[in-house]
Amino acid sequence: MADFNYIAKDANGNEFSGVYTDIDSTSALRTELGKMGYTLVKARRQGRGVGKKSGKIKHNEIVAFAYEFAGMYSAGLSIVRCLETFEEQTENYALKSVISDVKQHIETGSSLKDAFEKYRSIFSDFFLGMVEAGEAGGKLGETLQMAATYLEKQADTKRKVKAAFAYPVVVGLMCMVIVTILVIFVIPVFQKLYNQLHVSLPGPTLLLITISKVTRGYWWLALPAIFLIVYIGRKIFRNPACKAKIDVFKLKMPVFGKLNRMVVVSRFIRTFAMMSSAGVPVVEALGVAKQVANNDEMKKIAETIQKEIVTGSTLADPMSRYSIFPPIIIQLAAAGEEAGILPEMLTKGVDFLDNHIDRLVKSLLIKIEPALSVIMGAIVGSILLGVYLPMFDYMGHVK
Repeated sequence: MADFNYIAKDANGNEFSGVYTDIDSTSALRTELGKMGYTLVKARRQGRGVGKKSGKIKHNEIVAFAYEFAGMYSAGLSIVRCLETFEEQTENYALKSVISDVKQHIETGSSLKDAFEKYRSIFSDFFLGMVEAGEAGGKLGETLQMAATYLEKQADTKRKVKAAFAYPVVVGLMCMVIVTILVIFVIPVFQKLYNQLHVSLPGPTLLLITISKVTRGYWWLALPAIFLIVYIGRKIFRNPACKAKIDVFKLKMPVFGKLNRMVVVSRFIRTFAMMSSAGVPVVEALGVAKQVANNDEMKKIAETIQKEIVTGSTLADPMSRYSIFPPIIIQLAAAGEEAGILPEMLTKGVDFLDNHIDRLVKSLLIKIEPALSVIMGAIVGSILLGVYLPMFDYMGHVK
């Protein structure tokens, strides 16, 4: 992935410049710009410099921008002045460059949404939709405040889910390090000792010695193997068919499947509720929500719901046919539609869901910690037992 400075043309032939972050190549950039109706004229890959000037734009910096912009705009500052103030304050050179370019487009008569749209890799579909709704409804400050709150909640949920997955990963890595040390350094010492004592070696010990010899003899294959695994993994995850199957597995996998389902539904419902409350039409709000959910299976479900709503269905009716949606969400959606307060009711439902996610993460950690400790102890203990078996046999013969 790399960042590109580019010059492109719009449908009227007007040229503009911009920065696109986290993209593979110029051809991929051309494709992404084409989806937005723009034609790439020239692109240059950014250098890798050092420090904040070359730093990428982080999620929390976009949240800070949304909060500060909303506050300044609500206080009566013009859009250009809000952008100028934030540009002066931010220390991230990449973000400063983006804000400067957005400001220039505003000064030439562009809408804020159109100016931000040139940086889709930085500003999500949700953010752009909220800006557009705010401009159309004359509530830009209010909608940006809502967007910032949403983005902050999304980041908080992401951190909690990472915490649940981090512990098993850390314990697994520790186990690998300990096993590697035993195999490469400890087992050869005992092998030499047993050779000197002419001790008969049992099957488990012979197996460990064989593994140790192979590992020490072919250690240089480890790095190429890691690169190969990473390369194949990236290819698999980028293949649409494989990604779709992986996304289904994520929702059904043992232990973490329930957590993944709840997180996906939380993202989807909160995005939809937030955009609906900002005045975005239901079908359009569903379109953005399915992208934010970041799961192909959820996208398929959302597309089906979209089609049924276009034909006159309620939201709750098609949702009730999918087990991924908790009953409370479906019930609140039905009640909200009936009372004409759908966004408010869905927000209450997703707040309940987020609280449940917090409790589930804590519960998983409580269950996982002892289980992993037992597994790690069993692996290391089995290796040590295999190493010491000949010693026990030798001591028995000596007696």
